[in-house]
Amino acid sequence: MRVFFEGWTLFFGWLIFIYMAVVILTYGSMLVLALIHLRKQYLIDKSEFAEDYVHAMHWKPVSIIIPVYNEEAGIIDSIHSLLNLRYPQTELIIVNDGSTDQTQQLVIERFRMKRVQLNIQEQIQTKPVGQIYRSDIHPNLLLIEKENGGKADALNVGINAARFPYFCSIDGDSILDESSLLHVMKPIMKSNEDVIAAGGNIRIANGLDIQLGAVFQTSLSKSALVVMQVVEYLRAFLMGRIALSKFNLVLIISGAFSVFSKKWVVEAGGYNTNTVGEDMELVVRLHRLIKERKVKKRIEFVPEPVCWTEAPQSLSTLRNQRRRWQQGLMQSLWIHKSMTFNPKYRGIGMISFPYFWIIEGLGPIVELGGYIYVLIAFFLGDIYYEFAILLILLFILYGAVFSVASILLEAWSMNTYPNLKDVTRLMVMSLTEVLWYKPMTLIWRCEGVIRFILGKKDWGQMKRVGLSKKGLS
Repeated sequence: MRVFFEGWTLFFGWLIFIYMAVVILTYGSMLVLALIHLRKQYLIDKSEFAEDYVHAMHWKPVSIIIPVYNEEAGIIDSIHSLLNLRYPQTELIIVNDGSTDQTQQLVIERFRMKRVQLNIQEQIQTKPVGQIYRSDIHPNLLLIEKENGGKADALNVGINAARFPYFCSIDGDSILDESSLLHVMKPIMKSNEDVIAAGGNIRIANGLDIQLGAVFQTSLSKSALVVMQVVEYLRAFLMGRIALSKFNLVLIISGAFSVFSKKWVVEAGGYNTNTVGEDMELVVRLHRLIKERKVKKRIEFVPEPVCWTEAPQSLSTLRNQRRRWQQGLMQSLWIHKSMTFNPKYRGIGMISFPYFWIIEGLGPIVELGGYIYVLIAFFLGDIYYEFAILLILLFILYGAVFSVASILLEAWSMNTYPNLKDVTRLMVMSLTEVLWYKPMTLIWRCEGVIRFILGKKDWGQMKRVGLSKKGLS
């Protein structure tokens, strides 16, 4: 019996070791590709680009859709940031998804909005729409009141109401840099509309000095929990998405800030209201549609634009968020599971889907198993000590080394955190990730997998405190 137990223990040890080695090799390759891309972008004067292109190119007008539900804490700052965008022509459509707080009243009062009659063509079926308001001081600012149906349904209402050929979806708690929309639309315009969707870079707003939707100072939050999320965001956006986007393999562009061709989204059927990961599911469905129609269209991630968003400041809220993200990922993969290893879908089916299934989908279970194995191995003694130490080294390499590399890339290329003190703090905190933050998030992601298996739909609410230095710490 003991021999049998030891045999299986060694087997699982080797399995976890091989898995982690594959993960490290994959992320190492992504890091190299990201470095090459960012090195090319480093010499470009971004402010000069924005000035030249805003006058020289024939930009497509964009409808900006902001789905809101109980966003009274941050909605005014978010709207101000969108009104300050340097872009030739936009319209702002705020879709109030049955908020129970003062979100709608605040917007109506602050922007002097009055009821209007507007004929909305229902290209995508949605929950009933109520009153529609237009601002007296900003004629291109609309507020649409609707019955509660979830974020996806609110976005579909915004798409129906949108007048322009492209729409930008942005969360109600987010703020855009003034040139963000110019940059995220750049690949669409340069490709002669071969790019049908593009997503921008997301950064955490907690700790910033924000006034009337403008960021005046970039600084780190005092909260260790928030700082770890900053590290996590840098690693995810600067490594994974840059590399996948290079080969048109990206399956996720953040719902907090992304631009889509309205025509293609309508043809795809709009956002799916039956999943908690509506943004990823739409991107996957668009990939599926263009591959089945055999047209040369692309979906890209653009690292230059920055969207500042509020991060959870409590463990309970962060837990809800991570469970939801993992559950939404699993739902999207499962809905389109027939694409996995299907040569009909080329790189998406043969590379992206296997990657997301094995590393992002099932990864939390294997990695959490690795932590448990390390604890058990220290009690077993003999050769298990060597396995435990080897796995610990792999976890440190996987977490800390890639995190530090992402932080240095950010400081070098994006200059979001130019303060040496902040960069040093980010690197020091990243070295502690493997000890407390990583195991905690792995447990929550495993809960998301379980919730997917059980078919759960509710995920809780994220408590907002507002995008201001005073409110966020």
